[in-house]
Amino acid sequence: MISITEWQKIGVGITGFGIFFILFGILLYFDSVLLAFGNRHKLRGTSFFLGGVAIVLLRWPLLGMLLETYGFFSLFKGFFPVAFGFLGNTTNIPFLSALFQRFQGTSSMV
Repeated sequence: MISITEWQKIGVGITGFGIFFILFGILLYFDSVLLAFGNRHKLRGTSFFLGGVAIVLLRWPLLGMLLETYGFFSLFKGFFPVAFGFLGNTTNIPFLSALFQRFQGTSSMV
């Protein structure tokens, strides 16, 4: 019989949780109500991103990547100020902190 160490038991447990959450996320991702609710006001960005993927698959990689990039920025334009604000507050480097706060759009000197 093979002996299993405590670390292997922990690894199997964490792997099991990971597989469960991946499958649960895929299940929720394909829920039509959640898809319609989440992408109702982001239809243009979603269409550009998926159109770019289709163009890449049709062997026009440069045009497809440009469309994907535009779609990505269109989808996540509301998230970028939040991310830059978080990075500006967590970094202790003055130059980076000022740069991230400028990208965030605030003039707070706190």
